[in-house]
Parts: sequence; C-alpha cells; structure tokens
Amino acid sequence: MSNDASSDSADLRVIIYSDDRTVREQVRLALGRTLASGLPPLETSEFATQPALWAALEKEDYDVAVLDGEAVPAGGMGVAHQMKDEFAHPPLVVLLVARAADSWLAAWSDAEAISPYPVDPIRLPQTVADVVRRARAGSSMPMTTEGFGAPGQSSRHGLDDNHDVPEEMAI
Repeated sequence: MSNDASSDSADLRVIIYSDDRTVREQVRLALGRTLASGLPPLETSEFATQPALWAALEKEDYDVAVLDGEAVPAGGMGVAHQMKDEFAHPPLVVLLVARAADSWLAAWSDAEAISPYPVDPIRLPQTVADVVRRARAGSSMPMTTEGFGAPGQSSRHGLDDNHDVPEEMAI
C-alpha cells in the first residue's frame, strides 16, 4: 500500500534502507513484529542500495519507509526527496538522523517524521506508529524542524566522540 489509508487486516509493509547491515538489523529489531496495538503485523523489506530500493518500489507498494540519513552513497534524505518526487504513491517516510541540526534537511526531504540515532527501540516504533496512524486517520501533519537529544551526537560515533560537537560545547 502507499501512504493512503489501507485495510487494517493486511500486513503493514515497511522498507528499511541503510548501507549498514547493523543499522538495518537495529531498525528491524526495534520495530519488532507489530508496532503497536491496533496496527497490523509488519512485513519488512531491507535494502542496502538505492537501485535495489527503486527496483522494489517500481514493482510493489509499501506503507512506510525507515531511511538511514547517514547511508552512503545515497543518503536517506536525498532518497526520500527523490522518492516523493518520482513515485506516484511513495511510502510514508521516517528518517533516522544523527544530528538535531539535520532536522531542517529532513523537512526538505518531505519526510513525515524523524527519529534520532542511536536507534531507540522505544522511540522509533512509536514514531513509525504515530506516522501510520495519522496517515490512516487522514490527519498527516508537516514535519517540524524541532530538534531532539544532545546536539552533535551521532549514532556512528560514541557519546564521548566530540567530532560533531562545536568546540564550545565539547566536554
């Protein structure tokens, strides 16, 4: 299905996109088999490259996509933007972002929501469930550029790694 309201009895078809298999695994494990009560079971499809994702989107419809904003060479933000422009019925998008400052770029990408790195097994499923419920209710809202967490902290770097933190904020 696409981002329109779909039957509650059908599985919720979810894309997980990241070039990093460990990120895909973390997302899959965080989402589990069902996002929340009242939502159908999940059917996940994992993609490591944009060409593989595009081939799947040309053949099948999906309800929601969780895209890694840090993926290379095609990051999730650019993939989301292009997907929304090129496909008639693109899935809803939740972007994983490493820095709160990236929320403006996530908004540009037309994503419905963001979730921070590191993958939070409580927050990510709640965010995806909220996006799906809003879309099914016909009350989707534009994503805000509101930040989250500690600025400059990235999932691919330890909390003690200050490479993304401005000098005046370094511990």
